[in-house]
Amino acid sequence: MKFSTGKTNIINELSLLQGIVEKRTTLPILSNILMTTRGDRVEITATDLEVGLKSVFEAEVKEDGRAAVNGKKLFDFVRLLPEDRQIDFAKKDDFMIVRSGESEVKMVAAPEEDFPAIQECSFDSHISFPLNNFKEMIDCVFYAITQEQRYYLSGALLAIKNNQLELVSTDGHRLAYTRREMENLKVGREINQIVSKKTLNELKKFEDDRIEFDFDDNSLFFRVQNRVLVSRIIESKFPNYQAVIPKNNPNVLLVSREELISAIRRVSVLSAERSRGIKFEIKQGELRLFSSNPEMGEARDKIGVEYQGEDLDIGFNSQYLLDFLSTLKSDRVRLEIKDENSAALMKPEPEDKNVYLYVLMPMKI
Repeated sequence: MKFSTGKTNIINELSLLQGIVEKRTTLPILSNILMTTRGDRVEITATDLEVGLKSVFEAEVKEDGRAAVNGKKLFDFVRLLPEDRQIDFAKKDDFMIVRSGESEVKMVAAPEEDFPAIQECSFDSHISFPLNNFKEMIDCVFYAITQEQRYYLSGALLAIKNNQLELVSTDGHRLAYTRREMENLKVGREINQIVSKKTLNELKKFEDDRIEFDFDDNSLFFRVQNRVLVSRIIESKFPNYQAVIPKNNPNVLLVSREELISAIRRVSVLSAERSRGIKFEIKQGELRLFSSNPEMGEARDKIGVEYQGEDLDIGFNSQYLLDFLSTLKSDRVRLEIKDENSAALMKPEPEDKNVYLYVLMPMKI
């Protein structure tokens, strides 16, 4: 294998692969990327067996072939080269030689036949939607995906209907839900698939106008221009999220988002480090916030609000509140509560056509 290309052609692709390449693994081949020359293009692939990324860039190919080399070390070397450099790649025996001007590295090449194959997709379903809108939706649910090993909670539910896209995530203590209308989004039947947290994180790095989607029995496929992200399907049933969203909440609070964020941050300075709990004391026209830590002391604050309902004392995890509030675009937020023992419902105020809901379980403070 032998080819030449400019740094600008390859560096972005190598950068994207870094999120996939395994840094510490019991399978050494997964720390490598596979480079394959095809005509006047080079295809590079990385996988951790759960998520794979395949990317193509133009090059002057002088000799067809394949090579598997350490993905992080190759990226580090190319990244440090001057911006306008031409880079020559050549595989010789069991080495990949990378040369640019007077700079050169000779990297050990792994057996390319050991590199795991990544599934292909023809994208015959013709499902696509605006990428920037989808990335905004990911931001609305990403923080509520659990780190636990319960597979059905280790990703977000992607639901695709005609002209409608939904994303839902939950960690058992809270639930984030967003829905957007998508023009010309046509599907033969409703699609419900759990997309892993790592996959969503990699998709946030892509840039373009639209993203294509397809799936089969084993994998989900996302294509953005010259890049295809392949994600193994999570074979678990997502919880019935519709049953979790509280309805008929008689106590309604409207408050400035920025004022609430600032007050929560001040009060949470002295909240217990493990629980991050703070108390809301809600009365007509005011919200009092309180936290205490036996080892540190107490903190109090008060802000003005609009409130209709009974006086309420209810506790929440302060970080969970901030996670939601920091993703809102609206100036005000709406908090709906049934009672101090029931889940609260939060949403932007006023609501718009892009639905965004947050369900948060209370805490005993």
